[in-house]
Amino acid sequence: MQPVDYEVLIVGSGVVGATLACALLQNGIRVALVEAKPQISPSPPLGKEENKDNLKDEGIDKLDLRTFALTRASERIFTNVGVWEKMLAQRLSPFREMHVWDAGGIGEVHFNSAALNEPTLGYIVEQSVIQAALISRLAEFENLTIYRPATVQSFTLTTDETAMQAQLDNGQCLTTRLLIGAEGANSSIRTLAGIRYKLLDHGQQAIVATVQTALPHQETAWQRFLPSGHLAFLPLLDSHTSSIVWSIDTPLAQRLMALEKNAFKQELEQAFAFKLGAVKECGQRAGFPLQSRHVLNYVQPRLALVGDAAHTVLPLAGQGLNLGLLDAAALSEVVLNAQAKNRDFGSYRELRRYERWRKGDNFATLKMMDGFRHLFGARSDLLAYARNVGLNLADTATPLKQIIMQHAMGLKGDLPYLAQYSYP
Repeated sequence: MQPVDYEVLIVGSGVVGATLACALLQNGIRVALVEAKPQISPSPPLGKEENKDNLKDEGIDKLDLRTFALTRASERIFTNVGVWEKMLAQRLSPFREMHVWDAGGIGEVHFNSAALNEPTLGYIVEQSVIQAALISRLAEFENLTIYRPATVQSFTLTTDETAMQAQLDNGQCLTTRLLIGAEGANSSIRTLAGIRYKLLDHGQQAIVATVQTALPHQETAWQRFLPSGHLAFLPLLDSHTSSIVWSIDTPLAQRLMALEKNAFKQELEQAFAFKLGAVKECGQRAGFPLQSRHVLNYVQPRLALVGDAAHTVLPLAGQGLNLGLLDAAALSEVVLNAQAKNRDFGSYRELRRYERWRKGDNFATLKMMDGFRHLFGARSDLLAYARNVGLNLADTATPLKQIIMQHAMGLKGDLPYLAQYSYP
């Protein structure tokens, strides 16, 4: 087995790639990160003290438009790689309840963390908060090398197939036992490897923005299913400030994005049935297309894909990043277990353990989200009646509701070790 420059080379230093790097680095693995974007230090997020009072309009625009709903499993992963405390020092927004209801009827379901004797259902966290914490954590490792801005132009197995050679755009050639694609939905590593995927364009866009409402959000995630899509108000630390995700048919999304602020606020209030009263302020808006994607193969010899490079799902339940973090935790566990047993963690046989572990769960979640979209988007009176009855039954069937909550929170299932426990 020939010597290598790095045991693991991760392409993409986003949240999933950086989390995977931390999991490996803290166990002594020599890691290289290759990132196409130049280093930009995230703006210091508003601190907790600044967020206690209602933010003014200009304060809203200081908040990151991109937020994630983190499960308890993701909380454990971040805790165990030394990132959670750094996030706590900035800003986290716990949510303890969730209300889901159908605009086409009287069906609704209410989830409460107290029913499971848990302190929260999860957390709403800005992307910049997670990135700043990860950058700080990565800086603590001496066994990490970062190449940025840089891209992998090509890669090939060595003659004896015990390593992968990656050619960077700056002319450098790096050898590694395992090359990992973690650059997101438009993964160049996936393309260069010739890994095929199934793509479903839903003909919708998601509009994201930060808003202030007349009524407090009560640390509750509010979700309303509309015939044209799905609207969520996700609670931020200030009691009157929420992050919205409005998934809606593309023509309507384009019309809404073109509206001036006051007109958009009125549309938003009506779509949400004034659940939190009037929308007092609305920050900048952004939109992105909604697509579901799933690769046919997660691994090849000396190569693996994680996160959005392997799968993208609809944001109906905020599971996208959580699935990617579970990928990172599972792959790191496969690598470290193989190394502990003196096995070649970059071999196809070992990497298949990761693929078998994660592919089925990710595919099931993807199909479930697609199914929800079709069910709640259907105009049929019969389906509308059935889904309303189903929501109300789920709300009253306590054991079923608890099972749904436990799986959604990452408290049940075939979880990696990093997602099961918090340990020193």
